[in-house]
Parts: sequence; structure tokens; C-alpha cells
Amino acid sequence: MRTLKGPGIFLAQYAGDVEPFNSLPAIARWAASLGFTGVQIPSNDARLFDLEQAAASRTYCDDVAGMLAGHGLVVTELSTHLQGQLVASHPAYDRLFDGFAPPALRGRPRERQAWAVEQLKLAARASRNLGLTAHATFSGALAWHLFYPWPQRPAGLVDEAFAELGRRWRPILDAFDEAGVDVCYELHPGEDLHDGATFERFLDAVGQHPRANVLYDPSHMVLQQLDYLQFIDFYHPRIRAFHVKDAEFRPNGRAGVYGGYQDWIDRPGRFRSLGDGQIDFRAVFSKMAQYGYPGWAVLEWECCIKDAQQGAKEGAVFIRDHIIQVTDHAFDDFAASGADATLNRQILGLA
Repeated sequence: MRTLKGPGIFLAQYAGDVEPFNSLPAIARWAASLGFTGVQIPSNDARLFDLEQAAASRTYCDDVAGMLAGHGLVVTELSTHLQGQLVASHPAYDRLFDGFAPPALRGRPRERQAWAVEQLKLAARASRNLGLTAHATFSGALAWHLFYPWPQRPAGLVDEAFAELGRRWRPILDAFDEAGVDVCYELHPGEDLHDGATFERFLDAVGQHPRANVLYDPSHMVLQQLDYLQFIDFYHPRIRAFHVKDAEFRPNGRAGVYGGYQDWIDRPGRFRSLGDGQIDFRAVFSKMAQYGYPGWAVLEWECCIKDAQQGAKEGAVFIRDHIIQVTDHAFDDFAASGADATLNRQILGLA
């Protein structure tokens, strides 16, 4: 067993143009003041991080690490969620996802996809230069629009989608393998990797690649009505990153899992600030400790009711209070009778 590291905070939802959220030193000072000890950095936000420079310069990474250390912080992981989305994007979503790419590439899906792949490879080198072992991202999606089997899907259609997804990600996974870093896919509706079944399918498509792993976020599982605790039992060897985010699902006579195209405030499934939802985090943290999860517990704040800064302040305390300091000995050691091979055989009636 291992004691989880934390609390960390994902900075993507907090970065902005106003102090203290418009630079890494300022947002680091703010995070540290709330009690966080790690920050997960979105690599697409130039206000916080220069991905190209980090990939090319260990000195730059040492400077970032040194500045954070001055506030009692470390980098937990880098994130390429937006770039990962563009590794595989169905044409139906081109206009919606164009905003994730630089302006010069908008309306040019082939060039946009090539840029996204290069961004991931830069993130592999940057993660190595920072001494990280895990990286957070999305898989992108070629088949998401087919998630409901109507109209009936032609035979082999989903197989081909995952085969292509595997072809696109295999060189990226190899780059991360060379860097010694795990790629942790956040299983998320809208991505082809959104549950255990799709993750298994992807593993087959990439030859069970050792760097293909999971960013565990139980909130997305609640909204899908998936057993988020048994998921840990099934997939704990591949869980290498962890977003601590709460959610609730309260179906009614008007809407259920699909949400009825309603705004977040009216959907039966909603993300909530930590402690305001339905997730049994004591059980989650117990299972993560039981299975020796090696990484960080990172707050991802998303809530349609509570203010973001209140969510961060409460979230740091919530995570800290849920981290289990694992025991280094059995609780009944006081009653141990010692190790004696001859005695053991006598007790078994063998001697």
C-alpha cells in the first residue's frame, strides 16, 4: 500500500486574465495559501506555461520547479486535454473544436491534427525534463456520434474507428515510453475512451501498450451510472492519475442520463464541488490506498452552483482529510506467535 500524494489542484479552471490567475508565480502563491502542495498545469495556456520551451530546455523546467518549490509546491502532471481532443476529431465537430487550436490552423483539420500530435510529443519531453512520471490528456473521438446504436451501425464500423484511434496514438505512446512517462486518459463522455469497455478496446488497438493508462475521475462515471468503485477493482493496475471531482445523479420524470439538452443547472447529472455530491470518497480513497496508487489526488473543480474559489478552499481541506496514511504493520501484530516453520507444520498436523 501507499499513501496518496496531495492535495493537488488542476489549474485549467482557474487560469484567467486577472491576478492572481494570469501567471504561474501568482497562481502558485494563491494555491499554496489554500493548502495545496501540487499543481497540475494545462500546457495549452501560455499565461502559465511554455510547452515548447519546456520540451527543449531543462533549465526552463528547473526554473519552473524552483519557483514552485519556493511556495511549497511541485508539478503533479502536465495536461494536454485540449490538444489530445484534436488527435482524433470527427468532421461533425470541426467547428466546435477549432477553438482548441491556434488561429492559423482553424478550418484546416489535417494541419490541426498534425499540430496536436506534435503537442503531445512536446509534452512527453517536457514531462521528462520536469521529472514527471504521468501525463493527463483526452483521447479524442472518431466514433462518439455513434455511441447510441441507432441507426444501426454497419458491421466493423466501431472496430475501424478504434483501429484508427490506435494508429494515431501508437507513435505518441512510443514517444512517452521513450520519455519514461505514462499517458493517462481521462475517461470522459465525448471521448472514444469514456468507460472501461472502451478503454479495453483501445488497449487491444495499441497492443496493450504499457504507457496507455487511466486518469481516474469518478464524477464522469456517476453521470454514466457506472460503478466507480468496482472500476478501481478492475483497472487499478492502469490508474496513474486521479481527479478528485464530485457529482450527483438525480433522475426525474423529464430527463435521465442523456440530460434533455438542458443547461448544467437543470440536468439530472451534475458536477458538484467536493462534498456536495453523491460520491463516496472515503471508499474511493480507501481503494486507491489499498491498491497502492502511486500518484497524486488532484482537485478538478467544476460546479454549476458553488463559487470556484470557495470550491478550491474547501477542496484542499477535503482532499487532505481523505488521504489515508497507510499502516506499515498489521493491526493484530501484537498477537503474533512468531515465524517457525516447524511449528507451522505441527499446527497443520504434518509433523
